[in-house]
Amino acid sequence: MKLFFKRHCSSLTTLSTPQTQNPSIKAAEILRHCKSGALCDALQLLNSIDFSKAPVKKSIVYASLLQTCIKVLSFIPGLQIHAHVIKSGLDNDCLVGNSLLSLYFKLGSDFDETQKVFSGFLLKDVISWTSMISGYIKIGKPKHALELFWEMLGSDVEPNGFTLSAVIKACSELGFIRLGKCFHGLVLTRGFQSSHVISCALIDMYGWNHGPADARQLFDELLEPDAICWTSLISSFTRNDLYDKALGFFYFMHRKHGLLPDGFTFGTVLTACGNLGRLKQGKEVHAKIITSGHSGNVIVESGLVDMYGKCRVVNESQRVFDSMLIKNSVSWSALLGGYCQTGDFKSVISIFRKMEEIDLYCFGTVLRACGGLAAVRLGKEVHCQYVRRGGWKDVIIESGLVDLYAKCGCVDFAHQIFSQMPVRNLITWNSMISGFAQNGRGGEALRIFDEMNKEGTKPDHISFIGVLSACSHSGLVNQGRKCFSSMTEEYGIEPGIEHYNCMVDLLGRAGLLEEAETLIENAFCRDDSSLWAVLLGACSTFTNSVAAERIAKKMIQLEPDYYLSYVLLANVYRAVGRWNDALKIMRLMKSRGIKKMPGKSWIETNSKLDHDMDELDGLEMQNLRSKSDGLMTRSY
Repeated sequence: MKLFFKRHCSSLTTLSTPQTQNPSIKAAEILRHCKSGALCDALQLLNSIDFSKAPVKKSIVYASLLQTCIKVLSFIPGLQIHAHVIKSGLDNDCLVGNSLLSLYFKLGSDFDETQKVFSGFLLKDVISWTSMISGYIKIGKPKHALELFWEMLGSDVEPNGFTLSAVIKACSELGFIRLGKCFHGLVLTRGFQSSHVISCALIDMYGWNHGPADARQLFDELLEPDAICWTSLISSFTRNDLYDKALGFFYFMHRKHGLLPDGFTFGTVLTACGNLGRLKQGKEVHAKIITSGHSGNVIVESGLVDMYGKCRVVNESQRVFDSMLIKNSVSWSALLGGYCQTGDFKSVISIFRKMEEIDLYCFGTVLRACGGLAAVRLGKEVHCQYVRRGGWKDVIIESGLVDLYAKCGCVDFAHQIFSQMPVRNLITWNSMISGFAQNGRGGEALRIFDEMNKEGTKPDHISFIGVLSACSHSGLVNQGRKCFSSMTEEYGIEPGIEHYNCMVDLLGRAGLLEEAETLIENAFCRDDSSLWAVLLGACSTFTNSVAAERIAKKMIQLEPDYYLSYVLLANVYRAVGRWNDALKIMRLMKSRGIKKMPGKSWIETNSKLDHDMDELDGLEMQNLRSKSDGLMTRSY
């Protein structure tokens, strides 16, 4: 270390210096160079000045030089000045020390070096402590920031507004809402409530921790909120899924108060438009982004890609993405999400293979695409990539892996991953329940559901879809009835169309057609044709032509152009030997111009990702048949 400082000191002293005699003029010249960012010119004058004859304090000159290093992003000259500061005995001056902290904090690559500089100070003022507290938050160590705050109080240093805003942010990131409210009280008693910096930190804290009402109340108490305060409140609404309120406040901020939104405001508003599917409003925001000059902002443009994708206008999403000069992992993830949302899983995988920078969210999206295609081989490749890149114990990715393997029929492997997960969220539990349900293992699905309840995870409507589906596929009628009634009685979840579909399927499979029909008649969604289609399918299983005719007429009355009504009724007639009636139904369907939707089958081959059987040409079909025949021959 001594050799290091000696080298940097000597590099300063060997600089040529102009022979200006007046120390006052030299000091003023150095400060002028610092103000204009001319660091080299300022350093050339440094060693020729006699500070004992200059009216300007030595500490002010060195602090200005350090701030100039930060301004021009020159870390090495800053290290040289640090060595000169130690040689000059100014390392315990608060002004110079805080400038050194700022240098290491903003330009240094190793935060431990910043910590060493801070620890070496004999005198630490509130700025020194606040700089370090903010530094810990920036590197993702909010708990260390709070510990340092308590240490500061133990040193009898009073916090200022910036200190309080930093510790409030730490509470927000850690979810320490009760401690955050204590700091809110301290803000009020110390008279800092007029500070917009602190107000924004408090609004963010309440927004991040499911308190949008508290955030709104705090915002309403501000006399003149600025654009940053408005953005914080809009973000709070968006984080808590209050997208309509977010959009309302955005228009109120812009039109009534005339405040100009920044890139973060636009990004938040685009998230709200995307989640609401408001394409028209999203395009209006897009136009405003162009006119306000935010088109080159990567946050804003990534938000546009995401918004168009969620509104299912993927061609616009792709167009915005292609026009971006700078793309980051968020941009790629947004594009992948758009294609995945529209069910274009092939494009998701194709784009994923072109990506250079892959983050965890991208893995989650591409695993969802593999699950949608039931492409287990490709899913395993993605799984291997995730492991090779050091991914481990990420609840989002591993939940996606559970879902993928379950959908591909590898339910035991899915359960193995599930069992090894140290942390499970609601999506993890739902994926495992649905996996067992889809593979006909209803008893195990119910066991997982009970285990989820015991561990304190509250089920949602998707959980009950999985459970009722499991009961349906396994013929567990009594358990299905019990789960269906417990939705509203125990969990306060109102059944939706999907839940009624599962119950009708369960009762229909068991031959309880009258009970199923009564359930539909008493449901809020009694006019939904999908419910009657499920029941009509059950009629074909039990060859009940009387009930089938009644239900089919109901379906045709609700949706005359729905092909399944005619097809299922014709199947029932064939099952009971009424071939003429079946023929009449099919002729009626043809005369009305109703076409049956063609069936498609998907297979995975070594040469290509997938094939739709109805898209294969004759040669490909012949090759596949020959391979199939070969396999059959070998099996005998």
